Amino acid sequence: MSDSTKSGPAEVTLAAGDKNVVLPVQYPTLGAPCIDVARLPKETGCFTYDPGFTATASCKSAITYIDGDQGVLLYRGYPIEQLAEQSSFLEVAYLLMNGELPDRNEFAKFEHEVTHHTMMHERLKNFFQGFQYDAHPMAMLAATVASLSAFYHDTLDLEDPEQRRLAAIRLLAKMPTLAAAAYRYSIGWPIRFPRNNLDYVNRFLHMMFEVPSEPLEMNPVVAKALDLLFILHADHEQNASTSTVRLVGSTGANPYASVAAGITALWGPAHGGANEAVLKMLAEIGTPDKVDAAVARAKDKNDSFRLMGFGHRVYKNFDPRAKIIREMTHKVLGELGIDDPLLEVAMKLEEAALKDDYFVQRKLYPNVDFYSGIIYKALKIPTEMFTVMFAIGRTAGWVAHWLEQQVDPENKIGRPRQIYTGAATRDYVAIDRR
Repeated sequence: MSDSTKSGPAEVTLAAGDKNVVLPVQYPTLGAPCIDVARLPKETGCFTYDPGFTATASCKSAITYIDGDQGVLLYRGYPIEQLAEQSSFLEVAYLLMNGELPDRNEFAKFEHEVTHHTMMHERLKNFFQGFQYDAHPMAMLAATVASLSAFYHDTLDLEDPEQRRLAAIRLLAKMPTLAAAAYRYSIGWPIRFPRNNLDYVNRFLHMMFEVPSEPLEMNPVVAKALDLLFILHADHEQNASTSTVRLVGSTGANPYASVAAGITALWGPAHGGANEAVLKMLAEIGTPDKVDAAVARAKDKNDSFRLMGFGHRVYKNFDPRAKIIREMTHKVLGELGIDDPLLEVAMKLEEAALKDDYFVQRKLYPNVDFYSGIIYKALKIPTEMFTVMFAIGRTAGWVAHWLEQQVDPENKIGRPRQIYTGAATRDYVAIDRR
């Protein structure tokens, strides 16, 4: 190793057969150093193998930082705890997209611009009518977001910074409109237009639940809880869906296609669908008196039953978002006074897991998916809409990463390599000789 930089080496030497390759080490603002292996194939003829890219940095980013061991999540350097307590989702979206918190004038301009891009084209109603009535809302959301590129094809010059910015604003503004439309179409209700006299979250709630026959009256805790969930879901570094947005964006694809791809990645039950899986698990448990038996099954390595919404791939300690949303979950349940057996199951399961040595020693604490599912259930949001709700919040992060990628001088088209395990070279045999 050569002379050190910061608290570690400036470069490392790798022995590859009879060759010694010197590889530079890059140091982030925060976090572990990264060995730059870009020239490894050229100098050794070898690639690296990293299933799931869990040990590989695919890009440089100034947006989000996670320390899984310490339970730290920062948006542009700001602790998630501070933003959750003092900020709003739309202000956080501005922060992620622009790098700094806005002053009053900047935020007023941003909010006005988002508010006046919330409408969707009238012909999109015909698009929704092409879906089966019971189609999953995520299918409708992905398709309609991708279709936006057909409506704004005249402003897709990705070399123009203003057109890039406008596309990001449109996505942030229209995602709640499309999400609410997908929900209302699925239940046979007429699609509601956005009310521009309301803020971002209340506007969405009215599009979701308001009916022409009577005004919508909703406890303020509902909007507060939803705003908080959007903040906590806004970004999470290079997760599967954000990496998908960046991979598609690396090809030069337009932002609507890139975000639509992110939506489909988020749909997976191992990613954004995890909170939906929590509710299915609670339904499987059924009643509070069966929680102890479920916990025992979860601890039995020979039983296939799993507790969904516990532990996290990145956080080896308590998920910092879960600490925040746990308090809001109990506040929502207390304020709304909901009598729901599944919510009773959830609360008893939380209590059991936080006290049981098996879970405590393994740090299998309830995560953000566990609590977000409970809140959505309490707010009477259908289970199939849970991942859609996640997508609304994550749109802020997706467009921030897409914007960042467009000006990255090191941006290259994504092209992972593989270890080929198929047949060796062989000759074609005519069909009558096989």
